Amino acid sequence: MQAVDTIRCTGVALLGVQVAALLLVLTRLMPGRTRRPPVNARLTPRYDTTVSVIVATLNEAARIGPCLEGLMAQTEPLLEVLVIDSRSTDGTRELVAAAAARDPRIRLLTDEPLPDGWVGKVWALESGLRHARGEWVLGIDADTVPTRGLVGAVVDAMELDHFDVASFAPRFVGQSAGERFVQPAMLVTLVYRCGAAGAAQPPPDRVLANGQCFMVRRALLEQHGGYASARASFSDDVTLARHLAAHGARVGFLDGSRIISVRSYVSLPEMWREWGRSFDLKDATPTWRCWTDVVMVWSAQALPVPLLLVLALLAALLGGAAPEHPLWMLLQALVLVNASALLVRLMLLVALRGSYAQRGLPFWFSWLADIPAAWRLTLSTARVPRSWRGRRYADLSVGEN
Repeated sequence: MQAVDTIRCTGVALLGVQVAALLLVLTRLMPGRTRRPPVNARLTPRYDTTVSVIVATLNEAARIGPCLEGLMAQTEPLLEVLVIDSRSTDGTRELVAAAAARDPRIRLLTDEPLPDGWVGKVWALESGLRHARGEWVLGIDADTVPTRGLVGAVVDAMELDHFDVASFAPRFVGQSAGERFVQPAMLVTLVYRCGAAGAAQPPPDRVLANGQCFMVRRALLEQHGGYASARASFSDDVTLARHLAAHGARVGFLDGSRIISVRSYVSLPEMWREWGRSFDLKDATPTWRCWTDVVMVWSAQALPVPLLLVLALLAALLGGAAPEHPLWMLLQALVLVNASALLVRLMLLVALRGSYAQRGLPFWFSWLADIPAAWRLTLSTARVPRSWRGRRYADLSVGEN
């Protein structure tokens, strides 16, 4: 009887945590019912405003070509493309110089030596801001491919909802089968923690952003110290967006799957290592909330499938005596909660399908990778990153403002 009591207490505690986690997830997903549809490209020019694009580079020769081609295909309101290079040695500078010879809007600049307390990419963005002349500043990563009409589209989208800051979720292309199996599970942890792209603006401490396509009014950014608030952050996009939102800016996170695509990583191991370094968002999130999110992801995303298997096994072992067993009602409640969590997870997979150019079986069965995704989030939350893109940051105080 003592064993039954112990199991009951453990089961009730687990049930309570899972119910709370599931309700929290549903609360964050509910605004997604009325979220904005994907942003469409604008193919006609706009002459009433100007946009400065900033591209930070460090040894991007293998990836920057399609990005530059996409930017050269843009019309007004694009004013200039500032490529801020941190002394690349792989031919990046030569590729940018060749593009600049074809399109005078492209300028190749070199940032000054990295100051103490700054992450390299953020310093490059800050250097670009000091040269920018446009009314808007649009940060574009070198591994993205902008669709023709992207620049006008993001201005239209921001003005539609009166955003001061907005970033755009991309379409993922060229992924291996392994990436299509694991990466969607990691992406779902972000949706569970912050909500869906295109939904109403969440509280400032839950704002999500994507630095691969990040637009902000230049005057507002300069008013708030440029990129300095995110200078020591490995998730600089979220840190900056939350900083500006906390100071009254209207911040949006929209579906940009029709205007920008990305092939961020060349393999599953690289994706696991490089994205896993920062997707915990701890640079912009209090430590207690990071660990609360870890518990929520394990409870509502990672554990339902294995728990349903265990519960099915227990029901089979109990056989015909199951309804009379003292734990039967508890088992039924656990089945209901975990089945509901799994249903939510599968429905979210359907909602995310448009963000993937290639899907196939790896994508549709990516819910089986939820345990590895939760484990990667746990590791990322527990560790302080010290390197990025070949640079070491031994003395960097991550998240310092």
